[in-house]
Amino acid sequence: MKRSMLSLCLSASLVFGAALSPTIAQAAAPEASTKASMATMQIPSHGAQLNGLVYVAEGTGPHPVVILLHGFPGNERNLDLAQDMRRAGWDVMYFNYRGSWGTPGNFSFANSIEDVSSAMAYLRKPENAAKLRADPSKIVLIGHSMGGFMATQGAAADPAIKGIAMISGADMAGMFQDVRAKEATQAAAVKKMGAGLAEEGLAPLHGVTPDGLAKELADHAATWVFPSTVDRLKTRPVFVITSDDGLAAHDDAFAEALRKAGDTQVTSLHLPTDHSYSDQRTELSKALLSWLATFK
Repeated sequence: MKRSMLSLCLSASLVFGAALSPTIAQAAAPEASTKASMATMQIPSHGAQLNGLVYVAEGTGPHPVVILLHGFPGNERNLDLAQDMRRAGWDVMYFNYRGSWGTPGNFSFANSIEDVSSAMAYLRKPENAAKLRADPSKIVLIGHSMGGFMATQGAAADPAIKGIAMISGADMAGMFQDVRAKEATQAAAVKKMGAGLAEEGLAPLHGVTPDGLAKELADHAATWVFPSTVDRLKTRPVFVITSDDGLAAHDDAFAEALRKAGDTQVTSLHLPTDHSYSDQRTELSKALLSWLATFK
């Protein structure tokens, strides 16, 4: 008697299942101690505890590290990029500056610059590096918008940082200088700059006023502009990524100044998109991963 179609299908599935099972069994999962994971922490910084996390890459490591720096006020966190970087073998640290997004303390640009240094110091403590399977001798700073400003300041103050990437880097001091050039007085420029900062949204930031932040930029206009960091960055890789958000002029000028100073490791890329790279996330990620691959 002929076997039914159902019995034939079942027999076939058993045969193919038996053939495939050795292959499936050989795909062993990584040891629990070397799996990709997420670690959360509070990073000490000048009396406050920064809320932070690290996407820990799979493997024993030690892994090179990206510190991913958010912008003003930090609505776009770029954590999709962090996931991609982790898959490529990088540990990725993200944290919130003092006074931002629930981290205690008062927000200011000066405090944020200090917080970047505190994050680097945290990674360099042997016990933290061991726990995160991180290589603190291979740290790269990647910043979006104001985070690009933080990356230039952080790397300029720390020669051990291997390189920086700026995603629509916002030259906050340079922007104030632009405003000042159009206003009759310093006070008028502070008021105009403050209004612009307020439009970005201050709700996630604690202890700030628009004019107070603008005054801080006015007070550091000469020392915080991107060109002021050229001499200290000109020996390191710098990736300058721009979009159609109006920030490209400062960023392109910075890249050109680095090249004129002798930096042969400057890479530039323009993507036709908005400030958050909303429709170019895949392209942005691929570009960053390709650049990061040059460090290994």
